[in-house]
Amino acid sequence: MEIFVGIDVAKDRLDVHVHPVGERFHVVRDANGLAQLVERLRARSPTLVAVEATGGFEKIVVAELAAAKLPVWRANPAQVRAFAQALGRRAKTDTLDAATIAHYAEATRPQLRPLPDADTEQLADLITRRRQIIQMMVAERQRQKRAAPRLQKSIVRLLKALQKELSSLEQDLDETISGNPLWQAKEELLTSVPGVGKTLARTLLAEMPELGTLPRRPIAALAGVAPWTRRSGKWRGQSFIGGGRANVRAVLYMAALAAARFNPQLAIFYRRLRKAGKKPKEAIIAVARKLLTILNAILRDRQPWQSA
Repeated sequence: MEIFVGIDVAKDRLDVHVHPVGERFHVVRDANGLAQLVERLRARSPTLVAVEATGGFEKIVVAELAAAKLPVWRANPAQVRAFAQALGRRAKTDTLDAATIAHYAEATRPQLRPLPDADTEQLADLITRRRQIIQMMVAERQRQKRAAPRLQKSIVRLLKALQKELSSLEQDLDETISGNPLWQAKEELLTSVPGVGKTLARTLLAEMPELGTLPRRPIAALAGVAPWTRRSGKWRGQSFIGGGRANVRAVLYMAALAAARFNPQLAIFYRRLRKAGKKPKEAIIAVARKLLTILNAILRDRQPWQSA
């Protein structure tokens, strides 16, 4: 019998549901609780253990289960909620959430991929913090435009402090990348492509470690740049992108804007799409998808960019 386990993660507690046997239990989210969890799950030999991503609280849980060689997978909270709504489940408790996660894992049977190691997790944390600092700086600059004169000094002081912190984070990123020969080699390969800078390269290293190991369509789906076709009978709706890893997609989109101007091959591709009637945003998304395909091939073949 296949066993699917759903784990709802809270700050201090883990609620567990074992499907289809209906077993339910909870443990404290500490060292002893995690050891109990591993012991009980090993006895069940589960097909899949699904852990809902919850603001980073799930990281230690996933790490412990992976270290115990259990088949663990991080579930997307939005997709789990949509699944619950499709089943008509409106009630929400930690116990019910764990059961929904287990049922969702059984229904979708996701393909397991290697989890990021500790170094990659730390790199991702640095990338995330850099993004947060930049967002705070953008917000303060927007406030500065309409702030009263007596508030200008406060905003300027905060911007200086944020800029100092940003410089420190970028130095940490430089040291982290240079201290890992594999990352350094991959960064050099990625940035050999015109229009690709360190920000995109490092985001891909941290948040899309699958790059270079998957075919082009799955990698586009992971980044959320694969179009969703909308058809019903003779009706043809407009295709959209979405899902995937939003942070990767956002940085990739900005890189595509630069590549559409400064990358000879992609600039021609962009102009051809525009002449064919594509809207500017549609053409940029297509450039982003093609750019990701190129980067995927470069890491796969370990060959730098070569202009046609």
